Amino acid sequence: MKCPHAAATDAAAPVVIDPMVRDLDGETGLLRDAGPLARIELLGVPAWTVTRHAEARSLLLDTRLVKDLDAWGLWQSGAVTHAWPLIGMIDAGRSMFTVDGAEHRRLRTKTSQALTPRRLEEIRPDIERFTEELLDDLAAQGQDGATVDLKSVFAQPLPMRVVGLLMGVDESEHAMLTQRYKAFFSMLTPQEERLALLAELDVFYTRLVREKAARPTDDLTTGLILADEGGEPLTEEEVVGNLKAMVAAGHETTIGLILNAVRALLAHPDQLRMVLGGEVSWETVIEETLRWDTPTTHLLMRFATEDIQVGDDVIAKGEGLVISYRAIGRDTVQHGADADAFDITRAAPIRHMTFGHGPHICPGAGLSRVEAAIALPALFGRFPGLRLVVADDEIRKLPVMTQNDMESFPVVLES
Repeated sequence: MKCPHAAATDAAAPVVIDPMVRDLDGETGLLRDAGPLARIELLGVPAWTVTRHAEARSLLLDTRLVKDLDAWGLWQSGAVTHAWPLIGMIDAGRSMFTVDGAEHRRLRTKTSQALTPRRLEEIRPDIERFTEELLDDLAAQGQDGATVDLKSVFAQPLPMRVVGLLMGVDESEHAMLTQRYKAFFSMLTPQEERLALLAELDVFYTRLVREKAARPTDDLTTGLILADEGGEPLTEEEVVGNLKAMVAAGHETTIGLILNAVRALLAHPDQLRMVLGGEVSWETVIEETLRWDTPTTHLLMRFATEDIQVGDDVIAKGEGLVISYRAIGRDTVQHGADADAFDITRAAPIRHMTFGHGPHICPGAGLSRVEAAIALPALFGRFPGLRLVVADDEIRKLPVMTQNDMESFPVVLES
């Protein structure tokens, strides 16, 4: 589907974001070289993206950029419809992810309360138990030098178990949810099927909300249903919208963080030895991974309610802005000339913005960090000789335009 530009552009050709993610490093370099604000094309749809730390920090605080889909000129004109494969990431129902201002604060309050540092410490023993159980599964499948997929056996089920615990989703439903979200994000899924998946997820979460309303338990779903802070209680649609997005964000981001950290360390054995020897903390590994190989590649989308000047460019009223977190993490102005290098010895603190900035900063950032801080030392403590069974450049990315995710991560376990 080809859509017209919402406003006239200069002669520079837009960077076409590859739905098959065949060269993520090359794409990141093109975006960064295009300047702090770059023209891009997403499956035929034009937009702007911000690729530099300072400009992104400013724009994420700019109230002239909103989440309201009706502010998008291409949507208003009918040039973009529900036939566009990425529309489900923008027109995702009413939730804290799709509104701004006072309504955003009302929808976000209870979620934030459920993810405080105190609450995260309370569930730490559960995360540690899940981690040990999955490491046992990994060991069982990797006996006698057998190849085992670190993603499907460990990195993927761990965050789903944790978010399931928080949301009150029974473990019997985890495999179904993992499959549904994987198909939703994949660019290989036909759009009709993707829309059907969204409808299925709405049915699932609506049923969950109604069950919790009838039989309240100590979980985030019940908390959202009973929330009345900051105004009117949340509607059923709002609770469903929050859950649908939180489960997606709550496990996808952590899968990427864990796998990207393991991959980076295996590709830099000297740095791995420093971590295992206690010279560098796991916290530093996590922050450098979040900067260097962000779990979220591109975040869709904000819309300008009036013209916004950024350097020599203008985001015109009605145009869309994507936040390209991977390019932002490689910003040489912010991180130095060696921004393309993974380096856990770089000057601390490592000031990235991978979880966002401003009112919409990811509410699950602390949870993702806690999970990685438990999972990574436990994994390497159990299997310090862990190694890839393919060359690093043979690891293939999933065809997902917004998530930095691998198809698999085949390893052999060595203690």
